[in-house]
Amino acid sequence: MNLFAPISSLMTDHKHLVTVNPEESLLKIKEIFDTHNFHHIPVVHFREIVGIISKSDFEHFMGGGSVYDDDRFINEMRLHRATAKDIMTKRLGKVESSDRLNVAVEIFTINRFHALPVVDDGELVGIITPYDILKALGEERAADPSLVYETIDTL
Repeated sequence: MNLFAPISSLMTDHKHLVTVNPEESLLKIKEIFDTHNFHHIPVVHFREIVGIISKSDFEHFMGGGSVYDDDRFINEMRLHRATAKDIMTKRLGKVESSDRLNVAVEIFTINRFHALPVVDDGELVGIITPYDILKALGEERAADPSLVYETIDTL
């Protein structure tokens, strides 16, 4: 993997993002987390990012894992009454699609962020996570496998 490649080479672009607006109910957010295998939902007003909700933010607001506990009435009320803007993180680190991957790695390392919105000209164009970078590293293959993998000679 080339750490000097642009972030756009690994990011999930806006065409594949699931986003919500600030007024979206937590019921909708729960449905998104339940049906998709990702952990961050950008909150956008038109195409401008105004926040992000992590699965941890959602679970914390719901009282840990209590969203699945027996007290369904209280949980249902919380899911219907609260909105994305009530639990979203508003102060975000952001990168541009032309920034290099090493910039994202440095931000992840220093700030311990788990997702970075990718913004060009004030509009959300994608998102990048440490998982995206780790996945790319895991898919990388050595130019000469004999330098990496031992071969066992048979006699």
